Formats: sequence, C-alpha cells, structure tokens
Amino acid sequence: MTPREIVLQQIRHHETDPVPYTLAFEPSVAVRLDEHFGSNAWRKRITPYMAQCGAISSIWQAPPDPEHRQDVFGTLWRTDNVPPTVVRPGLSRPELEGYAFPILEDILSPEAVSQVTERVRKTGNSFTIVATGLCLWQSWYIRGFEETMMDCAAEEGFYTELLDRLTDLCLGLIEACRDIPADAIMMGDDWGVQRGVMIGPERWRTFYKPRYTRIFDAIHAQGKVAIMHCCGSVAEIMDDIVDTGLDVLESVQPEAAGMSPYALKKGWGDNITFWGCLGSQSTIPFGTSDELRDEIRRLRREMGKGGGYVLAPAKPLRTETPIENAVAVVEEFLDA
Repeated sequence: MTPREIVLQQIRHHETDPVPYTLAFEPSVAVRLDEHFGSNAWRKRITPYMAQCGAISSIWQAPPDPEHRQDVFGTLWRTDNVPPTVVRPGLSRPELEGYAFPILEDILSPEAVSQVTERVRKTGNSFTIVATGLCLWQSWYIRGFEETMMDCAAEEGFYTELLDRLTDLCLGLIEACRDIPADAIMMGDDWGVQRGVMIGPERWRTFYKPRYTRIFDAIHAQGKVAIMHCCGSVAEIMDDIVDTGLDVLESVQPEAAGMSPYALKKGWGDNITFWGCLGSQSTIPFGTSDELRDEIRRLRREMGKGGGYVLAPAKPLRTETPIENAVAVVEEFLDA
C-alpha cells in the first residue's frame, strides 16, 4: 500500500502494518539531529504519510508598521511579541449593528487556492490535507479573548449571531475547496485548556456542536475527511465530538485532564481517529530515552490496534528536547 492508502485504512478503522506517523521539528532540533547523525540524510527516510498543503485564505492585511498587524476584522495586533497580542479589538462592544463584518471575498485568496491545488496535485502518494485558515473560536480575534469569554456567558444572543456569521464564512471556504483534489480539510480550534473545556461543556454544546456538525457535513459532502486540531482537554465532550461527525482529532495532549490516549482509545476508538498522543509536555522533554522508546512502541501497539490512529508528537519537537530523546524519536519512528 502507498502511504496515502495506509492512512486511509487507519481512518476507516482497519489495522495496518506499519502504523502511519507524522514527525515535525523546530528548526534548531533538526540542526542538532543533522550534527548527531553526521548529515541530513535521515530526513529523507521520513515516510511522507500525510502532506499539509496549505490554507486557502488569510485574515491578515498589510502591516501598518513593523511591530503591528491588522486583520480583516479590524483588530490591531502587536506582533513583536510571542505569541502576538491584541492591542485593540475590531469590535469594542457586543453589538454587530454598524460593524463591517468581512465577506468571503475579504479572506478567500484565489491565488492561494491555485497554489494549494498545485501542491496537492504534485504531492504523489501522500494523504493530502488543505486548511480553511478560519475557525469558529477565532471569534476572540474580533472581540479580544477576555471579552469573548464574557460574551459566551453574558451575551448569548450576540455571540450566537457572531458564530453564525463565522460559520457562513467557514462554509464558504469549504465550498471553495470543492475542486481541490485533497483527501481532507483541516480546521483548528483550541476547545480545551489543561483542565477541561475552555467555555465549559454545556456552552460548547450550545454554541459549537451544531455549527461544527454543519461544517463537517459540508466537508463530507465533498467526499473529504474532516480533521480538527485541538489542544487541551476535551474528554468531557468526546461523545459530542463523535456526534458532530469529526473523523480525526489531532494533537491529543496526554497530559491534559482525561486525555490518556489509551482511555480515549477504549472509549471512542471505534468511532474516531486519534492523531498525536506522544507527550510534548512530559515524555519527550523529561522522560529518559528508554522511557520514550517504550511509550512510542506502546502507542503504536495499543493505539494502532484495529486502526484509527496516526502516531505523532502532540507538538513539533521543541528546542528544549534533549538530543538523546530527539534521536530516540527519530529512530523509533523511522526504524519500526
């Protein structure tokens, strides 16, 4: 089977040998690995099971100065910070009347659509993924983070209307992917924090579940797989996530509350594919190389049983990764 076919088999919940993987690094880690192995030849041994071919939209406008950027929602960002921070939200009050909400043409880039399409066509035997470049939790880009958290609790009517408008934009972007011959469309919403669902399970069910069900239905109508990047703990809403029709949940940080990969596999592994699960806050930076090797083997063995798994670090290997652990990851991923 080709790498693409192996990934598709896993998503269809058929066991494969090998178990597919993805492997990403921060640049400094890759350089240290080149030094350790004596060349960059190891990079060519990474099997390209999945190819992320880019986003078809952008929310960013021309920077007003070197330290700032403005987005299409009118929000001004300080970009010389890591991560960027909101200086002035585009919408100062929970009221859409009189606000110039962007339309699809403001964010959809025909040039990006052409470039992404070309990348997909040139990718060969990998499972190909395109991104919308927009998601619903980016509502906080419009109002600011703290204000959005308060809107969820105190301005339900306003927040509902705001999410409906963002949903329409997302659906428009998905429609723009119709003629791109990719296997999947990926979005990214950080529903969880370390201890649980950011806005709480009940509000997530009210605001997000019905809208993402529509979005994933639109992706499936094109014959494509729906993938969601999500950090943090979403254990409390896993039944709901499955109900939305999501095919693949990516990141799966095992350190977050309730996010043991093995418990997730036992509870929902027949109905959704997990992509990630190797601890970037624990095992990779702080475990011994032997502990890391053992965990990778266990993930491959237990999570891959019956299909529904793509092996990956929850985050790209970070700068603080000890070289012996980075070597262990590379050798275990590439030599299995």
